[in-house]
Amino acid sequence: MAEPRQLELEISCQQILLPDSSVYSVQWIDLPADAALRADPAFLLEHYFKVVHRCTMGLITPVMEPAGVEFRVTGTRYALLAFSAARFEADRETQAVHLCISGGILVQPGECDSGMFSLLNTTGQDGGRVTVQLSDYCPLLLGSRNPSRLRKLCYGMTQSFFHKVVTIRYLASLFRELCGVKARVAVRNVVVRQGTDI
Repeated sequence: MAEPRQLELEISCQQILLPDSSVYSVQWIDLPADAALRADPAFLLEHYFKVVHRCTMGLITPVMEPAGVEFRVTGTRYALLAFSAARFEADRETQAVHLCISGGILVQPGECDSGMFSLLNTTGQDGGRVTVQLSDYCPLLLGSRNPSRLRKLCYGMTQSFFHKVVTIRYLASLFRELCGVKARVAVRNVVVRQGTDI
């Protein structure tokens, strides 16, 4: 007797440099309506923190305090990325949590007030969509708003690649948590904004 076909989870993804050489990255999954209703922003953020800690084998610890959020090297006060306090928003169809970048070792010194990380849950009658979005981020590895080809390559092979891996694992883990089933992941490249591929 043939084994039942494994469910396939499609994760849509785009990572680019915008014309001003800031990073734009977006990934999303679609969920059944009942699962999407359970994915409130506080849960999405807490689950993301768990996945980051797990994917880095405990080397990075997300710390959430009233003044803000930091992704610290575990056991130290060194923040790889620092954010202002989480900002929660909701309207009829979309719930979101936004973290505005405020500093950190991985951010260009002159761009500490640029960039935002967002988790969004958009729901409708037919289902929902959870989106992870990073916009207007200026990583230290790029050096400036006019990075060299080598710096772009270095960023693409390291930090950008790691962010993509963590995000895909996060969305796959989220699907398993909310739907109660482990799915085979397929990544689909999409075009949301125009820019240079990383």
